[in-house]
Amino acid sequence: MKSLLIKDTTVAERAQIVREALGQDVVNEGGSFVDMYDDYIYGFKELADINREFSEKNAGKVVSGNDRR
Repeated sequence: MKSLLIKDTTVAERAQIVREALGQDVVNEGGSFVDMYDDYIYGFKELADINREFSEKNAGKVVSGNDRR
């Protein structure tokens, strides 16, 4: 498997990595999940950092579709 680190990929490769991982039609209430990864795509933050920050921010906030009000 090729490295996913910013130093080992181009902007185009990183954009493709995100699209393939999430699918092009993945959207949440605040916009596209792809937007969440802009800092990775443009070389500002590694994937692991973005995913960790998201998990820390949203831990305990996951609800099933039936629990939404």
